[in-house]
Amino acid sequence: MAFIQKNTEIIENKEIAKGFFSLWLNAPDMAAQAAPGQFAHIRCGDKSLRRPISICGADTESGRLRLVYEIRGEGTKWLSEQAPGYNLDVIAPLGKGFDFRGQSGALFIGGGIGSPPMLCAAKAFPGKAFAALGFRNKDAIILKQDFEEAGIPLDITTDDGSYGYHGLVTHPAEERLKSGGIGLVCVCGPAPMLRGVIELAKRYNTACQVSLEQRMGCGVGACRVCAVKVRDKQKDIYMHVCLNGPVFDINKFDVQI
Repeated sequence: MAFIQKNTEIIENKEIAKGFFSLWLNAPDMAAQAAPGQFAHIRCGDKSLRRPISICGADTESGRLRLVYEIRGEGTKWLSEQAPGYNLDVIAPLGKGFDFRGQSGALFIGGGIGSPPMLCAAKAFPGKAFAALGFRNKDAIILKQDFEEAGIPLDITTDDGSYGYHGLVTHPAEERLKSGGIGLVCVCGPAPMLRGVIELAKRYNTACQVSLEQRMGCGVGACRVCAVKVRDKQKDIYMHVCLNGPVFDINKFDVQI
């Protein structure tokens, strides 16, 4: 379906961890169309470029769309200061999401702010879902309660060992893969983590879909700012994260991360 651009009312915009915010929007038409892995493009005050934010949840009954974001600059700082009742200029849903066809078991791996789209995807997965999330430290952990309330088995790692497993998220992910029953790995997070998870999926001969985070201009494939190099049939080509992604199937495209 085509994307929608409109002013959407903020229902809630609250801090859930230091520097991380959960934003609920009154957007029935966007929520009805949203699929796991897609994103919204938000105008932040007088900033010329919109901010792409992954969709964390879509409640079709109440008509609400949830976005979880981290303050990373002036635009997201402005966004964090907007109160309920304010109308945001939003374009959504955008991009290509996850493909769950033919899968009965999946592992969803998120790193930091890459965790919100994993919650949306894991809750929508039609089979048995597991999750593994990695964070800098205990204070940066987000959405733990959301995964638990959804009944999704969850492993958490921290870089400094202040909570959960001390180390890389690929460790509990590999243990899950060893246990069997997982035919698909979905992942979003920083590039080094993506490379590690892709290598792990290949080692265990498991399908893998990666959601890329990239700076964008238009968000609809016109400006070509978010180009990423992929190898297709032994040939390097460029695809666009906003249009061809943000989710890429590594069994079809060797994404140069």
